[in-house]
Amino acid sequence: MDLVLRDRFTSLWQQYVPGAELPITFEIGGNTTGAVIAPDAKGWKCLVCDLARVRKGTPLVIGEKALSCNGAKYFCGYVRARAPDFRYFLSFGKPGGVSGERYKKTPEIVDEADKNAAHIPVAGRQYVFRRWDMLTAADSPEVVIFFARPEVLCGIFTLANFEEAEPNGVICPFSSGCGSIILYPWLEQQKENPKAVLGMFDPSARSCVPVDMLTIAVPMKKFMRMVADMQESFFVTDTWKKVVKKVARSNTIHTA
Repeated sequence: MDLVLRDRFTSLWQQYVPGAELPITFEIGGNTTGAVIAPDAKGWKCLVCDLARVRKGTPLVIGEKALSCNGAKYFCGYVRARAPDFRYFLSFGKPGGVSGERYKKTPEIVDEADKNAAHIPVAGRQYVFRRWDMLTAADSPEVVIFFARPEVLCGIFTLANFEEAEPNGVICPFSSGCGSIILYPWLEQQKENPKAVLGMFDPSARSCVPVDMLTIAVPMKKFMRMVADMQESFFVTDTWKKVVKKVARSNTIHTA
């Protein structure tokens, strides 16, 4: 990790979005020095809930055995096949079998959506999550993840589109909470011109994030360009200063 970039963004973030929390990052199979190894899962838990520790500053290593949610194992690349009866779980359920979340209208729609699903080739490696200011020279983050409310999100969203001629510098694919911050931004990172990913619309993951908070996950190669653009972007305008006042109000209102 370029520590000059780390410190430059931290300084600019504090200058232009004072009071907003720093993003977290992940890389696959990276440096684990100083990180807590997540224990093997005992009972069901959500990966998004585990990331609350990272947001508070604790670097965390998460491997397959630390995940109990089949969805997290799937979106992280540890398993390639859906759980039995998943097509019913995501739709209207199966009498005498699974309850349905009713996120998709029919099992056939679930099947169609999964036909060309892409997977991360994790191959037994672990995920290393660190908050931005906890990164070291030995780290190579692949994705930068912001947990933010609308005023802060609008800044990241607009910066992500700053150098784009077409209107979709940010995409919003239907996904689980973990899929929106891991799989889809990682897939974008593999592209020449990656897009940021807006997410955390999954009702099942909402209990793991503070009220009114969403995510926007940025592939690292795009994020580096965004940092380079900050000082010539809207962040220096009077328009943004008005938004900053609302960021401060939001921080006062929301304590969770």
